[in-house]
Formats: sequence, structure tokens, C-alpha cells
Amino acid sequence: MSNIAVTPASEQALADRDVRLFVYRDFLARGIPPSVADTARALRINAAEVAESYDRLAAGHVIVLRQGTREILMAAPLSAVQTRFRVALADGRSRWANCIWDALGVAAMLHQDATIHASCGDCDEALTLTVRRGQLEQADGVVHFAVPAARWWEDIVFT
Repeated sequence: MSNIAVTPASEQALADRDVRLFVYRDFLARGIPPSVADTARALRINAAEVAESYDRLAAGHVIVLRQGTREILMAAPLSAVQTRFRVALADGRSRWANCIWDALGVAAMLHQDATIHASCGDCDEALTLTVRRGQLEQADGVVHFAVPAARWWEDIVFT
């Protein structure tokens, strides 16, 4: 028997962990993020508790909610909306990423080869990157971050 007391705060942290894991697993599997109702049903917990968990996860920069809602817009590296960064995975699925950095993260997260279809934010020129066996194959181009990383969360959707 454990001597560790389970407090409301630790129960909340455990619930948030379970919600976070479900969100990522479901988002990766289906290509769209789960709703509060989807998550509550899958985890067999109250939807109000899931909504509060979504709020805490958003406050902790784990997920990004659409403004004024509890709909997930981003669960980095995944995007719920079409972006300039589509990751075509070796298993035939494709997922949207928030930026080129996140696109590389999708392939790494799933340990899969991938072809990343992107376009330049300046001139809209098509760009293709290939990841094989965990390595980015030789490609021409420069990654430019217009906003310093320390300021990304000031407006993460723009960044």
C-alpha cells in the first residue's frame, strides 16, 4: 500500500494527463481533434470536467483552443485546419502541421518516413522536404522565424 496521499490537485493532474493523451492519440488517429463530448465519452468522465481540463491544458500551452470555444485548433505539432504544411506519412495518412518545425515533428512523433509539402510564406513557392529513417534528406532552403521563440505565445496562431 502506498503512503502517497492523492490530493484534489494530483487528481486533477492525472485527469489532465489522461485527457491530453486521449487528445493526441485521437487527433493522430483520425486527423481531427476530439471534441469535449468525444473525450468525455471515450474516457467515461463528465463533460464539464473535460472542458475544465481543456482550459487548463490551453493555459499550460499544451493545446490551443479556437477563440471563445473549447474546440481544439492546435495540439502541437498538429493543426486542426489546413495550413501551408501537409505531412504525407509513409502509412498513407496525411496530417496538417502548424509550421515547418511542427511538420518535421509529426514525422518524428510517429517515427515514420514522410514527405512534407509546404509553401514559402514570402513568395508562395512550393517546397518539398523528405524525412527517411528519422533524417531530413538534403534540401535547399532556409527556415526563417519572423518572431523570436520567446514571443511565440504572444500570438501563437500568427506565429
